[in-house]
Amino acid sequence: MAANGTVKCPPPMKATSNGIFQGDDPLHFALPLLIIQICLVVLLTRGLAYLLRPLRQPRVIAEIIGGILLGPSALGRNKRYLNAIFPPRSLTVLDTLANLGLLFFLFFVGLELDLKALRRTGRKVLGIALAGITVPFALGIGTSFVLRATVSEGVSQGPFLVFMGVALSITAFPVLARILAELKLLTTDVGRMAMSAAAVNDVAAWILLALAIALSGTDHSPLVSIWVFLCGSGFVILCIFVAPPIFKWMARRCPRGEPVDEIYICATLAAVLAAGFVTDTIGIHALFGAFVIGVLVPKEGPFAGALVEKVEDLVSSLFLPLYFVSSGLKTNVATIQGAQSWGLLVLVILTACFGKIVGTVLVSLFCKIPFKEALTLGFLMNTKGLVELIVLNIGKDRGVLNDQTFAIMVLMALFTTFITTPIVMTIYKPARMAKLEYKHRTIQRKESDTQIRLLACFHSTRNIPTIINLIEASRGTGNREGLLVYAIHLTELSERSSSILKVHKARKNGMPFWNRARDSDPNQIVVAFEAFQHLSQVSVRPTTAISSMPSMHEDICDSAARKKVAMIILPFHKHQRLDGHLETTRAELRHMNKRVLEHAPCSVGILVDRGLGGTSHISASNVDFTITTFFFGGRDDREALSYGALMAEHPGISLNVVRFVVDPKIMGDTIRVDMDDQNNNDTEDILNDEVFLAEFKQKRSKDGSIRFEERMVNDAAEAVDVMRGYSRSNLVLVGRMPEGQLVASLNKKGECPELGPVGNLLISPEFSTSVLVVQQFCRQLSGDSLNSLMIEDTTEGESDSH
Repeated sequence: MAANGTVKCPPPMKATSNGIFQGDDPLHFALPLLIIQICLVVLLTRGLAYLLRPLRQPRVIAEIIGGILLGPSALGRNKRYLNAIFPPRSLTVLDTLANLGLLFFLFFVGLELDLKALRRTGRKVLGIALAGITVPFALGIGTSFVLRATVSEGVSQGPFLVFMGVALSITAFPVLARILAELKLLTTDVGRMAMSAAAVNDVAAWILLALAIALSGTDHSPLVSIWVFLCGSGFVILCIFVAPPIFKWMARRCPRGEPVDEIYICATLAAVLAAGFVTDTIGIHALFGAFVIGVLVPKEGPFAGALVEKVEDLVSSLFLPLYFVSSGLKTNVATIQGAQSWGLLVLVILTACFGKIVGTVLVSLFCKIPFKEALTLGFLMNTKGLVELIVLNIGKDRGVLNDQTFAIMVLMALFTTFITTPIVMTIYKPARMAKLEYKHRTIQRKESDTQIRLLACFHSTRNIPTIINLIEASRGTGNREGLLVYAIHLTELSERSSSILKVHKARKNGMPFWNRARDSDPNQIVVAFEAFQHLSQVSVRPTTAISSMPSMHEDICDSAARKKVAMIILPFHKHQRLDGHLETTRAELRHMNKRVLEHAPCSVGILVDRGLGGTSHISASNVDFTITTFFFGGRDDREALSYGALMAEHPGISLNVVRFVVDPKIMGDTIRVDMDDQNNNDTEDILNDEVFLAEFKQKRSKDGSIRFEERMVNDAAEAVDVMRGYSRSNLVLVGRMPEGQLVASLNKKGECPELGPVGNLLISPEFSTSVLVVQQFCRQLSGDSLNSLMIEDTTEGESDSH
């Protein structure tokens, strides 16, 4: 009998195989099988994220769906696949690695939470956060009685009530931040309130989760749960007193601009693991200790950024998706069968949405927030995410949630997060000042003494010296109302959790230096503009645009419309190498520039930076620039010349204006024929050129800093020779799409068609000057101007290598 009752256990998996040539199947060994699992997970989740991108869904949606598809709900129905790729023997290794990745991810989530910001949270936001927790928590407890009487019979009542309450009351702070950034709502009042309320909710959720874990111990004695909770509280108090002084000492020894010593990174990561071990030993969860350490790490200085940079890509790209697969392998949608089960799913979804939305809306209306904004806040606060899955998985592992309840709750989290973006896009469309008409959309204007507003865009510190020197050159004279510049830092929002640290900077969007919080921003970019403002007569207001690259142009155009600027200045998508040639920085920047040119509410200038003024800011008294404007004809050339005239008002700048005229003896007949064929708009442009130049000569006749000359040429080759004579200028201003018979003979399909024919000539290696290619605002771009933006470059890679 004893022999018949013996069960033979399978041998443990070895780490590595000897190879298929020696008869080993790699799928029977832990390491090669884990590699296959990771590659499969990454390919599937990234593919789903790409497919869901048009719907503006956060990546967590793709990862949850991917985990469910790989589990028994879809592909896992094939037992052969499930036993080959995810055999039961491999799940321990998979879960361990997934939880290790999750441990460090929760450390990053703690890094994102700023306790100083939470202390400054107003009563309005605090009330919204508390309503968003208490109402769904109470409804979750009520729903737990229904579930316990149907599909969750026999589970421990106390822990089940708390787990259900926590699961329904959570708001996913990192996921919400990405949704707000994607919808361009980060800097709106609704976005700021949602972010602050979600941060408060996140902290409360972790406290409630610690309570739920303490209650869910296997021992039914209440004294054990009390001991667990008291020890957990003691651990947090100890960390509050011990950890911050140590981390601040490390941060002080990591000066800005220098690499962070590896020993500090290693010590911090070891502290995260040690804290996880302590909380796991207490009986809470290892994740709780990692989160506490993340919250206590100082956010100022380069130390926090270095921690994230060293570890995050590996964790969020490879290890964290494994956690979603681990959840997906526990989720079997097939367990939801019959009208009762599906009715319970609908009940849980309605309860979760009703509690969050109604609770948030009622308190918001009490705080005198308009109904549409209050409803938007309600749906935003209803966002779930990774923390929700953590709660559910802990409940599943502790035996509090059975398979059917677990599947219902996972689908609830997926549904509530999925609907957030489309519903918010439908019900809330903030009033955009872009719809308001503003008078001065161009540099060229009749009132020469009015204020000039510019929006100068930059991606990195490489662009700063040239941008500052260009602003200095554009400041005009005291006769004007002045120059106001909005310096907009274009920051790409990725799926990395550290991008949420960038989100906090967006709250200062458009605010001048003197309206900032007391804690000054140590960012060297901000310091550079602040120093320039104090030393010049220009008002500079730094602005941050945080967005994904495909929609970055929307932020730029919306900012330009809100600020009512006359010109947007964009950096060229190439930078100058040491040998003088131009090299592509990022191809996406070129597509962004094209979209801005097409949709801009004002004039646009693309700045080809070849070191205007060198690598540092030149003070006003030391400015000695020679600027050249080539004038062929057309609205873009008139805008370029108007900008050149503004620069010529600076006492340290001299302007050369070169107008190209075709010799009538050579091309008179051709011009006459073409003139007969041109439409009224072209004829009007030619007349406008003559009137504009006549007024320009009259106004500038007494200005010794402006030199005007007309150069008669026979063809395009002679025009190019004339332009070479001005290659020693510091800056050349040209129109993007000049007009006239001479320009028609130039090659319009050059290396970068968006720069126009003349701009393409000036970026060739034989010219070494900085170039500003200007497009004047027009409500509807002309055919040639629009077509040039549609041409895709096929020779860029070749030109970079020449």
